[in-house]
Amino acid sequence: MNQETSLTYPRQLACKGGAVEVARMAASDRAALQQFVAALPPDDLLFVPRDISHPKVQDAWMRALDAGTIHSLAARSGGAMVGCTTIYTDRMSWSRHVGELRVLTAPDWRGKGLGRLLIQECFLQALDLGLKKLVAQMTTKEAGAIAVFEDLGFKPEALLRQHVADRGGNVHDLVILSHDVAAVAARHAAYGTGEAGA
Repeated sequence: MNQETSLTYPRQLACKGGAVEVARMAASDRAALQQFVAALPPDDLLFVPRDISHPKVQDAWMRALDAGTIHSLAARSGGAMVGCTTIYTDRMSWSRHVGELRVLTAPDWRGKGLGRLLIQECFLQALDLGLKKLVAQMTTKEAGAIAVFEDLGFKPEALLRQHVADRGGNVHDLVILSHDVAAVAARHAAYGTGEAGA
């Protein structure tokens, strides 16, 4: 399995909010990431398994980028980070063919297609990394995000009741969605297309 993708970044993507630059995230992006995360609503942090507002978690994220177990993209507009993605892989796991996908967008950029574009970029990364499956998780109250993932071909695979506790101690149900990346790759090969997504 390739650990460094051959996709060319940075690249410009157009969405309803205007053009954004998407580039690979690096350790030098830590301050921008910190500002981006600080501006997110608290419930958004439940999209990811760990509290990414915590400095130690951010440090671990940067180390994982260097180690190649995380592949992250940063979307910027006017120099500010407005979205980010992560594909987490574990080369020592029996599930090393699976990537855990995480996508976050700034509140002002929602409903403008940025999340969809970032998910599609992650499909390209997953194909390039040789992954066969992507999984994403979010609380069931995130109906809009679930709809976007399902529209791109993700299917609900599991519902874990009262699985996430927020900072206030309130518990939430967690839905796990998955997408068969290998099937997408086979379809692209059969039809000679190179477009990401379902």
